[in-house]
Amino acid sequence: MSTETEVNYVKILVTGGAGFIGSHLMNSLLTEEYDLYCVGIDNFNNYYDPQLKQDRCNAFGLEIRNCDLNDFEKLDYLFQDYEPDIVVHLAARAGVRQSVGNEHLYHRDNIDGTQNLINVCKLHNVTKVIYASTSSVYSGTKTLPWTEEIVQPHQKNPYAYTKYVNECQFKMSGLHNIGLRFFTVYGPWGRPDMALYDMTKNIVAGNSVRAFNWGLMKRDFTYISDIISGIKLCIFNQDIPSNEIFNIGRGRQVDLMHFINRIGIELNRKPDIIKTPPHPADVIETWSNTSKIEKIGYQPVVDIEEGVAEFVSWYKDYHEVN
Repeated sequence: MSTETEVNYVKILVTGGAGFIGSHLMNSLLTEEYDLYCVGIDNFNNYYDPQLKQDRCNAFGLEIRNCDLNDFEKLDYLFQDYEPDIVVHLAARAGVRQSVGNEHLYHRDNIDGTQNLINVCKLHNVTKVIYASTSSVYSGTKTLPWTEEIVQPHQKNPYAYTKYVNECQFKMSGLHNIGLRFFTVYGPWGRPDMALYDMTKNIVAGNSVRAFNWGLMKRDFTYISDIISGIKLCIFNQDIPSNEIFNIGRGRQVDLMHFINRIGIELNRKPDIIKTPPHPADVIETWSNTSKIEKIGYQPVVDIEEGVAEFVSWYKDYHEVN
């Protein structure tokens, strides 16, 4: 008789595993949790530098399979191979401003791809799906701070409304699902198209940075480690009913000009700021009410000063900036 104890691992599959949030989540799960098996899929598209995605995988030692959610047959094959218990759906065609004029791409990747994933999850009896939504679904909602129960039409850009459609898809899917509305995620290994990365790059290069809406904007910036802690709460909490949606944010607003100046302070360079009219896809301010997720233990801890310092330190190391 064998004396070995059989270990029943929880199997977690992360879509968008090579992405900013996905790679950090997988790294945290593989580093801190010892009773699970975690794999990722990603289509490694060219929306931004593919090398950055590969570098994330190498840095964190991640197992990522190349698969596009629009390839139903390959997706089905991978689910047969992995047999995941839980799916964390973070894959999406990102970018608020970039979505304007590219509606077909955003419909295909965010809506059709998500429907393929839902169908495969149902075929393979996935126990639970945690999926990424976005604070952008609130872009037509006037009352601040934003609470989960109040979303007013209409969203201001194609990215936002495709993510709201995702919420509707999961609500009607029959799967046990939990939706997470992320608020302006930032930190090391972030996306180059997002404000922190782009502004840091321009300040380092001696270029000007643009402050939209004449600099009069506010964002609820949420550091990546706080986002990951919120996702993990929803993965491992067995008492959350299906179709729940949670805000995950810092719960505080930061003025855009303060944000830009913090980057300059960490780089020891004075930013050349050009104030410009508002972009039509943007909202003027965001602000999360996180009281709902705080009831299950969420406690964001990283303020903007610490978070920007951590990002700039990583950026200087990654890009070999003196």
